[in-house]
Parts: sequence; structure tokens; C-alpha cells
Amino acid sequence: MDQLNSRRKIDNSREFLAWSEELSVGIQEIDEQHKILAGLTNCLFNEAILNKADPAIVESILNELMQYTQIHFSVEESLFRIFNYPEADSHQQHHTELKKEVFEIKEKFLNGDSVDLELMHLLREWLTKHIMIEDKQYTQFFLSKGLKANWPKSRSWIGKIWDSMHLQ
Repeated sequence: MDQLNSRRKIDNSREFLAWSEELSVGIQEIDEQHKILAGLTNCLFNEAILNKADPAIVESILNELMQYTQIHFSVEESLFRIFNYPEADSHQQHHTELKKEVFEIKEKFLNGDSVDLELMHLLREWLTKHIMIEDKQYTQFFLSKGLKANWPKSRSWIGKIWDSMHLQ
């Protein structure tokens, strides 16, 4: 993991999936989590495509991407239950599809396929569309139910935990 962390700090300079306000859903906690997903996607791109990194490093990033995707979706799905979001079933189906996509990328990689540019473009397109279409649909609903859009000058709790585990 130390090798991965040191490489990430040095080589993760190209933004394959650039974060912008256009991707913001307007809820700080969710935006922070989406930024982490974008960062992991960028890290995968940099290591697998640009640096042609050791397969162990690419596998480690794929594992992180899978783990963090699950964490993020669990947070969103918890909010769906707490606030009784009417589109929860449909949204969770999209989550299932993305988890399957990431799992398939990892399985292909473990079976000897490389993580190529086409796969990276598919992942970026899927994630971007999911945030801009499906995720933005819940913003007004959650805010109308009392969820706060942000907290003054603090990093999200999941962001703090993730950073403490992976950016030492």
C-alpha cells in the first residue's frame, strides 16, 4: 500500500475525470464522495494507461475503487431509506449496474486483460452520467426533507476517514 500511495502522490497529475461544479449535486457529503470516486478513476487511468504500472498496483486501485463505490452507494441508499426517496428502487438498480461494471473490469483484469482506454472511457461516461442525471434528481428532494447542503469549512466524515486510511 505504501508503494501505491507514494505513486499516487507523484503520478496522479492527469485528470481523466475532471471534477467541476457541473458535477456537483449540491450536497457537500455526496460531492466529497464523488470527488473521491473521480480521484480513484483518475488514479486508475494514470497507473493503468499512462504509467503501465505493475499489475499489483492496478489491482490494488481496482480493489479501492470497488470498496469505495460500495461505501458511497451504501451512504446514498441509507439516505433513500431515511428520507423515503420515491425513486430509490430505480436509483439502486443503477448502482447495481455500476458495481457490476467495476467488478467485470476487475475480473477481466485478473484473467489477463489490460485496463484499456476503451474501458476507462466507459467507466468515466457511466460515472459522469450517473452523477449528472440520477444523482442530481435527489438533491431537491433531500433538501426539502431537511438534509443540509453543507457544513461550514469541514471535510466530509467519509472523506476524512478515507484520507486517513489512504493518503498517509
